[in-house]
Amino acid sequence: FPAPSVITVAAVGDIMMGTDYPSPKLPRKDGRFLFEEANEFLRKADIVFGNLEGPLYDGDSPAKKVKDVREAYFFRTPPRYVKNLVDAGFSVVSLANNHAGDFGDKGMSSTKKVLAAAGIKYSSKAGEVAEFEINGLRIGLVALSFGPPPRSIVYPEEALEEIDLLSKKYDLLILSIHGGKEGGTALRTENEFEYFQDEPRGNLIQFAHAAIERGADLVLVHGPHVPRALEIYQDRLIAYSLGNFCTYRRMRLDKEMGYAPLLWVELGPDGEFVKGTIFSFIQFPP
Repeated sequence: FPAPSVITVAAVGDIMMGTDYPSPKLPRKDGRFLFEEANEFLRKADIVFGNLEGPLYDGDSPAKKVKDVREAYFFRTPPRYVKNLVDAGFSVVSLANNHAGDFGDKGMSSTKKVLAAAGIKYSSKAGEVAEFEINGLRIGLVALSFGPPPRSIVYPEEALEEIDLLSKKYDLLILSIHGGKEGGTALRTENEFEYFQDEPRGNLIQFAHAAIERGADLVLVHGPHVPRALEIYQDRLIAYSLGNFCTYRRMRLDKEMGYAPLLWVELGPDGEFVKGTIFSFIQFPP
């Protein structure tokens, strides 16, 4: 077991536990089995993180109008599925991604209420910081994404200013970033500005390095749907993509997109990387 002064973080990538829009694609037994192989690893960590794609919502129409609903790529997961996250041990999720707002403000508001009632913290582009106090240390987790500001890695100056301020407020600062291009061509992490279908997705290497220089202690990236490299920079760990973790029936899982790594990290009291492990999982459809 790690020394008491060490903070343990278990982190995974994209989570989407099934959707009932535009037609039901939901797992049996409300998805109670979805995380069972990973539970023993997740539950042991001080902080357990995942990126929650799509709202926990039972309202109706999505935020954007589409010509053909059958072609729509929106997610809507029943609110009761939050129990699966609780049972697996998740303590915090990111809502700063391109599907959390699929059902607009009502969907986002519902998601936040459902998570809060279940005791799961969250951070979104709206400004929340998920706060923890562990071993006498104040820890903050803040979620960023692409798109317009705030908290956009495409407009790094504003985001880095906030990181600078938050790093002075917390003993340890963890960043969740949704960015980078997607799919089988996104396996390599290049020091360049990335795009996906002409949408700007940021330069992850430049941003992560600058964030650590401003005081961030751990950087967890998701969004490419495939695992990517890890890097130690100034004694801090950067995971450039945690890939898909639990994406039921609505995301492709062939080849590397089916890889579902679970990252276990131990951080020292100053936020330095002490050691880590990757527990390897594979998603098999469905």
